[in-house]
Amino acid sequence: MTAVTDKIAISGIGCVGAFGCGTQDYVAALKRGYVDALPQEKNHPDGTSFLPALLADTAHLTDYVPRRALRRIDHYARMALLGGYLALADVGLSSDQCEKLGVIVASGYGALTTTFNFLDSVLDDGDSCTSPTSFSNSVHNVAAAYLSMQLQAFGPSLTVSQFELSVCSALHTAVCWLEQGRVDKVLIGGVDEYNPVVNDYCRQRFSDHDVSIGNIDPFNFNSCSTIAGEGAAFLLLTKGDKWCGGESEQACHAPYAYVGALSSGNFSRLDCKDYSPQVGQRGSDLMIIGADGQCDSGNLYSQLQFDRPTLSCSPCYGALPVGQAFDLVAAALMLREQSMFAVNRYQTGTNGNNVNFVPKIDTITSLKIAPTGQFGQIELCAGVDRDA
Repeated sequence: MTAVTDKIAISGIGCVGAFGCGTQDYVAALKRGYVDALPQEKNHPDGTSFLPALLADTAHLTDYVPRRALRRIDHYARMALLGGYLALADVGLSSDQCEKLGVIVASGYGALTTTFNFLDSVLDDGDSCTSPTSFSNSVHNVAAAYLSMQLQAFGPSLTVSQFELSVCSALHTAVCWLEQGRVDKVLIGGVDEYNPVVNDYCRQRFSDHDVSIGNIDPFNFNSCSTIAGEGAAFLLLTKGDKWCGGESEQACHAPYAYVGALSSGNFSRLDCKDYSPQVGQRGSDLMIIGADGQCDSGNLYSQLQFDRPTLSCSPCYGALPVGQAFDLVAAALMLREQSMFAVNRYQTGTNGNNVNFVPKIDTITSLKIAPTGQFGQIELCAGVDRDA
């Protein structure tokens, strides 16, 4: 792993998904351990059938953006906007304080539904009759563009798309921006949306076609229990001594966590299998793995050495390429609360879903493994000295 030399603080958090809107809803879902999936209708040659999905509601976006301004903005970009606004509201930051804010959006699929709608219009009506709005909203960087415009952020804007490694790559870039002094703050997040076409294809291609699954079973690595999800999870990053420009001593401390180390590569590397940070520090107190019921990646997760408390949060947000963004939000919340929330858990010598009390959590590692064998590993450290 590559250690982060400067103090890069997670100062604000915002998230929206099937669990609801905001950190309180997310924590409630994590303590419950899952969110019930809802059946979504799909078109099938033999008639209408249904597939389970975990979907997000963006109704709360009108608390931040006038309804009229949202008229041409699709569901994908709305999720990103809501997640970003929630992260800024978490620290009381307004749009007039975002001049030196950088924006990075990670997405595995981009605006799927709008892209398919645009392609359908080309096939049905020809090039001359396609919608320019659908085209402009179909590009991958549309969510980052809307965030920058709505927040009046004049810093750099970037969209990263590397499927399951999108979040790890985006975070690495955000850390570089802050260490280089290019920006004062970085709003980084992951967003992906549900689409019935992709869900149907993935079910036929990768699963055992059992559509009666109630919840994701992330630690049953030999069975496919994946359920498509959607949502957005955002972090507001600042340098440790410049917390949103605050002048008080308290403002110099990260309310959630610090980014400790980053790593990516091939799963065959030893530092992934035994979670060792390889930066001269002891291993993390807790692992959050991105297992989401997929068999291909599940076979890789099963090779890990479960020698410490290990959690999976995917039953609360579903299977989506940027699921690691939600894992980072969960890790930051656990570090602040000094508690392991009761999500699905596997640890040798224990049973059940209830998590035992841990007197101190200094570090949490988030690990995401793609079916291709590539992995992204992120270590977060506690934002305050618990011994103080």
